[in-house]
Amino acid sequence: MSTDTPIVTERTETDPGEKAEKVNWLAELRGLALMLLAVLAFHSFVAKPFYIPSASMVPNLLEGDRLVVSKYPYGWSWASASFHLLPRSETRIWADTPEYGDIVIPVHPDRDEDYIKRVVARAGDRFEVRKGQIILNGMPVKQETEPPLRIPIDANMPCNFGYNIENGAPFDYKVTLPDGRIVCEPPILRETMPNGASYLIIDHNTQRLDDFAEITIPEGHVFVMGDNRDHSADSRDFTGNGLSGPIPLENIGGRAEFITFSLDGSTSWNPISWWTSLRGGRAWTTLRPAIADGADQE
Repeated sequence: MSTDTPIVTERTETDPGEKAEKVNWLAELRGLALMLLAVLAFHSFVAKPFYIPSASMVPNLLEGDRLVVSKYPYGWSWASASFHLLPRSETRIWADTPEYGDIVIPVHPDRDEDYIKRVVARAGDRFEVRKGQIILNGMPVKQETEPPLRIPIDANMPCNFGYNIENGAPFDYKVTLPDGRIVCEPPILRETMPNGASYLIIDHNTQRLDDFAEITIPEGHVFVMGDNRDHSADSRDFTGNGLSGPIPLENIGGRAEFITFSLDGSTSWNPISWWTSLRGGRAWTTLRPAIADGADQE
């Protein structure tokens, strides 16, 4: 008779046959929620990306530009919160006032829709526009003719500046260079504000927003305009698309700082395809206005 003892194999926790440990989905969801809250807080209190969807700030901003908007320069209000999650309110924390020439993000007075415009008048200023020129406290704001800019033409910059109201003819600023490239050369003016802030604008047509009767900017407000003066729904415009007069400071969600990158519109929304549509020379361009030599800065 055999006296051999059968061998028993003991299974340990490290054996491959052990069932996989269960995922703690509650902990995973909590971690994801905390991450999203951190991103939302950063976008609401520090800075967030912004996309330029129109030509209202040409020549300084082109459709397709991506830029960074800082949220803290003028304090925080309901407009600072990403996606405008907070109810509208007149409250501002650590409030400050934009300077002349700052590019800011005002929210439409009736819709939770962000615009991007330049500050051209502040509280207490007497503001007027005559034939396209700003009159600030009774003095014309300096405008000087600059050489035309050569802006590359692409899907996001088709060089379309509309029609001449006086004769109905389209404006054609397309120019063919000796090497065969076709570029856009609109007429350019340099505007310089009382604090020395200096920037380029386009004002090439005669249209209804070229004249704006004098008003005094109320306390706690600023007046804003687009740099592409004949194609901007801004504080001068009281139609449904415009900003309808001076902007309450609590309706300003931040200040534009610099361009991160720019797309020419030749690719899809898939980020993998963007490499072939990047515009050269626009990344890291500052959006703060230059200060003219000898300016009396505030």
